[in-house]
Amino acid sequence: MSGSRKPVPPRRGGRPRTGSRVAAVQALYQSEQSGEPAEAVIDQFIRHRLGALPGQDGFEDGRVPEADVRLFAAIVRKAAANGETLDTVISGHLDADWPLARLDPVLRALLRAGGAELWGGAEPPARVVINEYLDIAHGFFSGEEPRFANGVLDAMARALRPEEFPSAGRA
Repeated sequence: MSGSRKPVPPRRGGRPRTGSRVAAVQALYQSEQSGEPAEAVIDQFIRHRLGALPGQDGFEDGRVPEADVRLFAAIVRKAAANGETLDTVISGHLDADWPLARLDPVLRALLRAGGAELWGGAEPPARVVINEYLDIAHGFFSGEEPRFANGVLDAMARALRPEEFPSAGRA
């Protein structure tokens, strides 16, 4: 699975919580690729990548112009602190032919960030989490990856928060 990796602004724009999630995906990707601890990457993002630059209002050079810094840090910390558990949960919803290690690293980071938000909490609602990360997937990928991410996140949400899907047992 591969596709374009240059993030574009989320479709509905102007949403700090969405910006936080975009930045969290980027930070988790950077942490995995560089081997840097999550806290170091969080610090780098807060100092150098979050917020707009004068004269720029987009996602130039990996910047995230609008982001809720607390939400961004919380997602990255939760994903990093619970990495093995999240990877097990994600892997449980992947086809045996597509283990986690085979996925595109940006897609892996997206699933980890989404899984971190779904795991161990009830807010925001699961459908909001799925929709947010689906929007983000469309910003990073132009192929089948958004549909794949949607399916995995939906399956994870139904497993981790079955109370939000009361009709799940009726099919």
